[in-house]
Amino acid sequence: MLVRLGYKEIEVSFPSASQTDFDFTQRLIQTPGIVPDDVWVQVLSPCRKELIRRTVDSLKGAKKAILHLYLATSPCFQQIVFNMNDDETIALAVECTKYARSITKDDPAQEGTEWAYEFSPETFSDSSPEFVIKVCEAVKAAWEPSVEKPIIFNLPATVEMATPNVYADQIEYFCKNITEREKICVSLHPHNDRGCAVAAAELAQMAGADRVEGTLFGNGERTGNVDLVTLGLNLYTQGVHPGIDFSDLKSIIDMVETCNKIPIHPRAPYGGQLVVCAFSGSHQDAIKKGFQKRKKEGATSESPWQIPYLPLDPQDIGRTYEAIIRVNSQSGKGGVAWIIQRQLELDLPRGLQVAFSKIVQKETDMLGRELLPTEITNLFEEAYHLKRNPRFSLVDYEITADRSATPAPAQDGKTVSSKNLRRIFKGVIEIDGQEHRIQGSGNGALSSLADALKGMGIELDVVDYNEHTIGTSKDAKAATYIGCTAAQSSAKVWGVGIHHDVVQASLIALLSAASSFLSSRPSTPIPFRPKRSNTIDIPSPASSPTQQESKPTIVDTLEAAVNGSK
Repeated sequence: MLVRLGYKEIEVSFPSASQTDFDFTQRLIQTPGIVPDDVWVQVLSPCRKELIRRTVDSLKGAKKAILHLYLATSPCFQQIVFNMNDDETIALAVECTKYARSITKDDPAQEGTEWAYEFSPETFSDSSPEFVIKVCEAVKAAWEPSVEKPIIFNLPATVEMATPNVYADQIEYFCKNITEREKICVSLHPHNDRGCAVAAAELAQMAGADRVEGTLFGNGERTGNVDLVTLGLNLYTQGVHPGIDFSDLKSIIDMVETCNKIPIHPRAPYGGQLVVCAFSGSHQDAIKKGFQKRKKEGATSESPWQIPYLPLDPQDIGRTYEAIIRVNSQSGKGGVAWIIQRQLELDLPRGLQVAFSKIVQKETDMLGRELLPTEITNLFEEAYHLKRNPRFSLVDYEITADRSATPAPAQDGKTVSSKNLRRIFKGVIEIDGQEHRIQGSGNGALSSLADALKGMGIELDVVDYNEHTIGTSKDAKAATYIGCTAAQSSAKVWGVGIHHDVVQASLIALLSAASSFLSSRPSTPIPFRPKRSNTIDIPSPASSPTQQESKPTIVDTLEAAVNGSK
């Protein structure tokens, strides 16, 4: 996996520590196709000759190998662990480096391997900077690096003891005071005891370092090493590609969790399950608006990324947009609307967003958990009768011009215009499984159906009307949203209609609103009683309530404009 991601230097084992590590190293090297020719295998050893010999033996047959030795240089370790002074520390470092050289790059039997040498003054960040320079100068002289084959000086914060800027200052001092800088690769090895390993690595790179050692998601001793995923993706979000492929972060997480038996924290940077998720209503609304603006501007994958609360495009790390917004009792209308837009391609008007978010919030409170996108979608389809209509559904209808008030005869040879005529709705609707014929008139199809419903005792005024197209092909559908208030009430109910024909979509939406009206009053019976048949007597158009003087509704205004009447 590490090779596939793009890593070219991989520390694989501590061969002198166990037979398992030794055998594992040899298996990697001896198995064809596991280690590509351009990848360096790195192994670790303390400064003890017999352990260095064992470590080098584990690399037999390797094409490219990095031998990594370490020796503590801090007073704490010198005095407590090794009982050595500065001169003895320098002497041991030089002795082990010369021995390592003699059995690697100077040994004719090893000429099939390209060798690199790495030396770590362990506990660097707790050591005297001047003493570290002395040790590394002596080691460099013993190894004799070149510009083409530099020596790696790895400078660890073995235990993180200070703020990141202090570590960066120590790195800067080393880079400025070591001689033959062009023959040296300065490497970082920050630990995370204070939780600042990533920041320390970033500042130290800016201070002059060339290389960083770390682990995926920061696994390591105590609080771990620097997290290479966070470090790399921090660069990525600033427009610098780290050279590592994190486009399928999920597969990386699965592998790391399987191997380490340690789960990635849900809120770990970039890799956590919740890092590109928003529960807060205001966050969700901002994200939704960001995506809408991006779509409106025709943004592509090459366009600059600028979405509130999202530092990078989730798709760049293999996450889907559907996972961004999560809905619980704290979520607002924006998050709910986002999910409906993604799942059903419905761009809900603000009023409907508010109404439906209350339904969702009630459901989350009742269940005591967040709702999945599929659950929210099902809830919407049930609330607004997109799958089935429990009270009203349209079976058949026709819309004709009302010629009861015939206009002046047309000139010879011309058809009489119906532009200024009212419309008559005649149709069949199904109510609780029974078909009924209804009729009404109005300025257009919608108001004439509303008039027909008034004849049945359901008096709804349309106060909000929105529509848009779903899709762009020839099979595109119309989506209509209608907000209604009942007579002598300010409470609003909503209906949604979807159909290939925009007129029928609006009729379905009005019947959906009528169903919502009755559903909101579960104790209210259907306000009519058919006596002997499934046909309801409807007042004639001449005596229709809509012909009486009344305040025009939003639909009256829209339909009057379409018909050309004033």
